[in-house]
Amino acid sequence: MPTQHRAIQSRQALIRSAAETFLEKGVPAAGMVEVSRRARLSKGALYFHFTSKDDLTLAVHDSALAALQEVESTLARSPQPLIPAVRDFAIALFERVQCDPVLRAGLRLRSDTVPGLDLPALEQRWYALFLDKARAGGAYGAYAGDDPASAAETDREPHRTARLLTTVVTGLLHLGGEDRTWWDRAAILGLWDGLVAAPGGEERARGHLPAAEPGPAAGVPPHPDVTAPGAAVRHDAADGGLTARSARIRCDAPG
Repeated sequence: MPTQHRAIQSRQALIRSAAETFLEKGVPAAGMVEVSRRARLSKGALYFHFTSKDDLTLAVHDSALAALQEVESTLARSPQPLIPAVRDFAIALFERVQCDPVLRAGLRLRSDTVPGLDLPALEQRWYALFLDKARAGGAYGAYAGDDPASAAETDREPHRTARLLTTVVTGLLHLGGEDRTWWDRAAILGLWDGLVAAPGGEERARGHLPAAEPGPAAGVPPHPDVTAPGAAVRHDAADGGLTARSARIRCDAPG
């Protein structure tokens, strides 16, 4: 059905155009006319698919969510222990974020941008995902006995590990928004090597996070202005979001 195929292509082009415009100008400043021009489609074609900018923004959100869920599903299916599984998740996620402007724009959307947009914080989303993976992997064993303290410690371990990994991945997301070298595969592998090399790293590699003294989590930059070795953080990204460009990964996708 050529007509139906063209309609699908037009809709996808408009969603991509909207995402690129949101990344450049922000959602409030993005205009429907500009979106249609960028997509090289008429205003009538735009309103055939989307009745309003809110409707279009929700479509960007839904498309980004589908892409995010695709990456997340690989983590849930991974046979690896939690720590290396999340490492591979981070690599796949940030490669996709760099090449996909719709996903990049979707990750910047906030609940107050569009009425009715339900966006749980990524921190909560990934914490739940990592915690489920930790429990499903059975790396922490099962409590046997009547010692409440032992039972509490057994329950705390997956929560502690999930919190650390959530901090690392969300930290990389925000740092990479201003300097994409944080999203490079080598940078992520180096960060995970640091997790294993730190005290208690052997336990982490098996999926356990031993109790640590109070202080910054291993491998997590203490401040968002800290730069990766040999890299300079740029502060000229539009709206402080995920629009900085990098020469490390070449993608066909603009924005």
